[in-house]
Parts: sequence; structure tokens; C-alpha cells
Amino acid sequence: MSRIVIATHNPGKIKEFLPLLAPLGLEPVSAGELGLAEPEETSDTFPGNARIKALAAARASGLPALADDSGLSIAALGGAPGVYSARYAAGDYPAAFTRILTAAEAAQEFRAWFTCALCYAQPDGTTATYIGEAHGRVAAPQGTAGFGYDPIFIPDGYEQSYAELGAEIKDGISHRARAFAQFAETQKTFQRS
Repeated sequence: MSRIVIATHNPGKIKEFLPLLAPLGLEPVSAGELGLAEPEETSDTFPGNARIKALAAARASGLPALADDSGLSIAALGGAPGVYSARYAAGDYPAAFTRILTAAEAAQEFRAWFTCALCYAQPDGTTATYIGEAHGRVAAPQGTAGFGYDPIFIPDGYEQSYAELGAEIKDGISHRARAFAQFAETQKTFQRS
């Protein structure tokens, strides 16, 4: 198996990456496990921040790296918090849920979408970026699985939140899964050639 650095210190993201990487013959190690510093995310786009993180991890470790930047956009908030999703919650997701749902109720606009930019970087600076989106709506928090905004996001075609659907279903339909499917296809193509 080839080692690949997952450029995150977030255990929730590591957990989601593990089943996605196994079929590709990639052995993940997190940036946190390697003691790598977390770079400052200075871009105002998902692809920009994913690239910053992936390049920092690849260069510091000397291994290929994979990083994602993702977030939830709310139609009633004009697409916010988007790239600032983690900062918007500031660790207090129940308060963020209240702010989001209050805005959605006031506007009677519940549409929302998750975006994931996944960047693969080599130590030489070569990168490739893949974008996945999952559309749905926000609703009162439901479920205890998942992390972050999962309890308030109900994907199109479902009546349960990400936090209720469970990892098996979420891993097949999420924004991260959609971006990862693109990455996996390029890896399979590379391995065949």
C-alpha cells in the first residue's frame, strides 16, 4: 500500500476518508499523526484552501497529500457561511444551527448545499482539484451521527438528515463522496496505465 497524508487534524474527516481510500490501495496517515502544522487558510474559495492544505502537507511530509475544504451554504444567507462554515460555528454548532434556522424561517427559504473541494498534491507542487456538491435543505437538528452541520442538512431525495442516514448512506451521496469519486477515477486510470 502507498502512504498518503490526509491534510487534516479533524478526526471526523479522517473517519470519512478511511473507507474511501482502502479500495485504492492507499494507506492514510493524518497530518495530525505526523505532527504537521496546520497552515493558515487564507483563500476565500474552497479550492484555494484545499490547495493550501494539500501542498503544505505534501511538502512537509515528502508524501502525496489529500486535503479537502468544505462547508455549508444557505440560500437564505446569500450562500453564507460557505467557505467560512467552521468559523461561523466557532465550535458552537447548536448556536450556528439556531442562526441558520432563524434566517431560513424569516426568508421562508430552506435550500442549502454542501460543497467539497478535494485537492491532491505531490511534494513537487503538482496538484489536481475535484469539486463535489450535495443539494438539499436545512431543518431542525435531527440525529446524532456525523459531525458539524450534519444534523440540520437533509439531502435531496431523503427525509433524514446526514446525521440520521448513517455513514454507509452518507458516504455514498455526500459532497465529499462526489469529489472523492472523481479523485478515485483518476487514481484508477493512473494505476491502469
